[in-house]
Amino acid sequence: MSNESSLDFASVQAILTSESIEAHGSELHGVLTGLVCAGFTFESDDYLGMINDLFNNGEGLPREVKSTVKTMFSQVWTDIIDDSYGFQLMLPDDDDTIVERGHALGAWVQGFNLGFGLQQKNKAILSEDVKEVLTDFAEIANLSDEMEENEETEQSYFEIAEYVRISSLLCFTELGSPPETKAPEETVH
Repeated sequence: MSNESSLDFASVQAILTSESIEAHGSELHGVLTGLVCAGFTFESDDYLGMINDLFNNGEGLPREVKSTVKTMFSQVWTDIIDDSYGFQLMLPDDDDTIVERGHALGAWVQGFNLGFGLQQKNKAILSEDVKEVLTDFAEIANLSDEMEENEETEQSYFEIAEYVRISSLLCFTELGSPPETKAPEETVH
């Protein structure tokens, strides 16, 4: 679900697991995307402290995890400002079970709403469209328990994942703060 040069769910999850970080790769990607879509600026690195607090009890992240989070943050920015709408959710591959993918989609939208809320807590004005997206995402977060392995569920999963992807872009369009001078890939080290 991602291009070759970018992180994918399996590699991120493997890094988190190997470093004993109790986090779901999709949720982590969702949190970073929620922050960005709610107006977090590219130039700020406060997101590392937030991720530390959310996923590692405020203790410093292991070096490899910190590096992965930085790469993921840069990737979210690169993909979300891409004019060809190349932004994708970080979810397990299609060969994983529908239950695993459904759980990951639920974790992603929970993460998105959490990141969005952390960034938006001091800003009360949201459009009706954005409010509806956040409500829908909260409902989607609860769907994974109801999934059965069949063609209809597969189709629904893809439709919901695409709705989430497009809705994230809508939130960014309304509230995001694109980098002003350089594209993220030029400034991230």
